[in-house]
Amino acid sequence: MGGRRRGASRRITSRKGVFNPEDTKRVKHTRLGVWDLYEEKVPELERLPGLSRLERFLTLRQTLPYVWRMVKDIGSIRSCWLLLALYLILELIGALVPAAVLWYKGQLLSIVQTAVDSRTVDKELLLRVTFGMWVCRILTRLLKYAKSHVTVPLKARLKQHYSVHLFAARARLDVPTFEDPSVQRQLDSASHVNGQSVAWGTFTMLSGLLTTAIKVISQTSVLARVLKGQQDGTLLAVVSFAPELVQWMQWQRGSLHSGGVWAATTKSKDFVKLQGLKRVVNDLEHRKEFVAGNMAEHVTAMFKRALGRVGDYADDFFETYREYRNREQLGVGMFLRDSISELPQIAFALRAVQYPASIPVSLASLSLIQENTSNLTWSIGHFLEQTGSIADQLATVRKLYEVAHIPNRIPDGDTPFPEDTQKVHAGVTVEFQNVSFLYPGAQDFALRDVSFKLNMGQLCVIVGANGSGKSTILKLMIRLYDPTEGQILLDGKDIRTLKLADLRQAVSVLFQDYTHFPLSIRDNIALGDPAHADDDARIRLAAQLGGSETLIDRLPDGFDTYLERPVTDHYSGLPEGTKTLFGRPVDYNSVRAAGNMAATATMGLSGGQMQRLALSRTFMRSVVSEDSQVGLLLFDEPSASLDPTAEHDLFVRLRELRGNKTMIFSSHRFGNLTRHADLILYMDDSRIVEFGTHEQLLRADGEYARIWKLQAQAFL
Repeated sequence: MGGRRRGASRRITSRKGVFNPEDTKRVKHTRLGVWDLYEEKVPELERLPGLSRLERFLTLRQTLPYVWRMVKDIGSIRSCWLLLALYLILELIGALVPAAVLWYKGQLLSIVQTAVDSRTVDKELLLRVTFGMWVCRILTRLLKYAKSHVTVPLKARLKQHYSVHLFAARARLDVPTFEDPSVQRQLDSASHVNGQSVAWGTFTMLSGLLTTAIKVISQTSVLARVLKGQQDGTLLAVVSFAPELVQWMQWQRGSLHSGGVWAATTKSKDFVKLQGLKRVVNDLEHRKEFVAGNMAEHVTAMFKRALGRVGDYADDFFETYREYRNREQLGVGMFLRDSISELPQIAFALRAVQYPASIPVSLASLSLIQENTSNLTWSIGHFLEQTGSIADQLATVRKLYEVAHIPNRIPDGDTPFPEDTQKVHAGVTVEFQNVSFLYPGAQDFALRDVSFKLNMGQLCVIVGANGSGKSTILKLMIRLYDPTEGQILLDGKDIRTLKLADLRQAVSVLFQDYTHFPLSIRDNIALGDPAHADDDARIRLAAQLGGSETLIDRLPDGFDTYLERPVTDHYSGLPEGTKTLFGRPVDYNSVRAAGNMAATATMGLSGGQMQRLALSRTFMRSVVSEDSQVGLLLFDEPSASLDPTAEHDLFVRLRELRGNKTMIFSSHRFGNLTRHADLILYMDDSRIVEFGTHEQLLRADGEYARIWKLQAQAFL
């Protein structure tokens, strides 16, 4: 549909099975303009309130231990019990206030009854009733004010506590586990539901369920007591309640949020084209090519033609659905509702004919009954909705705690590494034995039957075309993935038996697709060796060795510069002459597109400069620290974005500073580095096709020698 659809409502469910829109026996299809809505047909018995939710309640036994764990966790949070108690007390009082108001209105009925019978008014009672209703109104306002002040710190403390829990759950996952879409969905469902945190959503649901039940019971009891002394009061209550109930059931039957399974899509090519054309014009990333290609007139004409073909149905799904629901529908439910909606007035008229003197009392009773039966009907409906979704909500609590125990795809070993921490400074031996590897979901092997051995302290350079498998060798060496076939040995030990933390502490790696964290430059470099993250001298030396010190010093904030500011600025209504705000450029394209702006500042550094910063982080970890436990250095295309001079300087520094450590490079460019290599692996099509030293491979006059000569000729 030309991009991810926004605004769709998602309901977390533990329901099993498959929803197949093509199954006409089980799925109802409705055409709404350009949209196709598919809704699962609900058996008639399940349409009765509560019956369709019975199966979900059977899973409550499994979730209750997790709910109890959440209760204990919340109790351990600073001052949370006091805030929880205050919140519940305010909710309880707020649930009883409507019943008090109803009781006072019943007293007014008594005053009217007395006035009709005796032509006198109890002024003292009237004053008390008036004062009581005024107190209820003021109390409602005060409760709302107090609740808002309790809610903010309570919600914040719950969010902070579970943010740490979710952060740790995500941080512990390895690469293949984290890349799994099902794991991402599991993490997402444990993080929030309908925009709320799981903990806060669960708490408010349970407290809301309790207060709604109290509200319904108290109001029903007071209403019954008030009407007990009124002639035909029960009859008026029944006939007033019936149309409200029918209306609520009709609304629930047609609602997408009533618990059913549904999906919506559009098959209109013109509507899809419309959305794509809007993005071409609106998104800043397309503006250069849009303007350079002189596309405005052509794209506008395309938009007009597509819009003309779509006609009156160019709305998004939820807007279209709202219009569909608001449109008057003919049906049995509508006629039934209209037929019984006048029953209260008919009953009142008959009562007035039979007892003319009681007209004022009957009229007041009718008004009171109709007002409160309407409120009670929707309160009861809300209660039923809450009880129906409580099982789903509590299931999310279980997911919240289960994400902390998602099993990683890469199992941890139990053998410490290295056995001799001093020996690691002399490097490690690396051996691949018939290693093959297939990325998850891929059809072709990234490596096939790869074997080689590198002794302690040697320099190995892996060369070959892009996609030949060079980077995969390094990823397997750090156990981002495990081989599909074969073994990888470090110092003669299968790396799958080594403790992962020890293995990764002993290896320093810079990948070709390196990342820059949304932190300051200082923190980006320091993360190369977190144990010395506060040592400014080490950080500056790492920057110098990585070739980034000069460019950092030229930045306005130096080492405190953020390459990409992780916090957005929000503002609107700025005069267009305002070019900067808070020291960052103003992007008026966002203002015009969204009515307000959320902008981030990004430093305009070149690819080579960004790569130098990444190299500085690697130096921080592998070379700068004298007490470093790193014995194996891995560099994946470390000079891809560097100019020839910077590349030469980098290789010189690496050879001088690596000491006796084992070092492996991957590169598609041949140069001075391969001249000094103890072992060169030439790869093609996921295999090692040649290996040896530079001189040996030149004498062999194979593919390596051919490409070496081609690259050398480019500089002649």
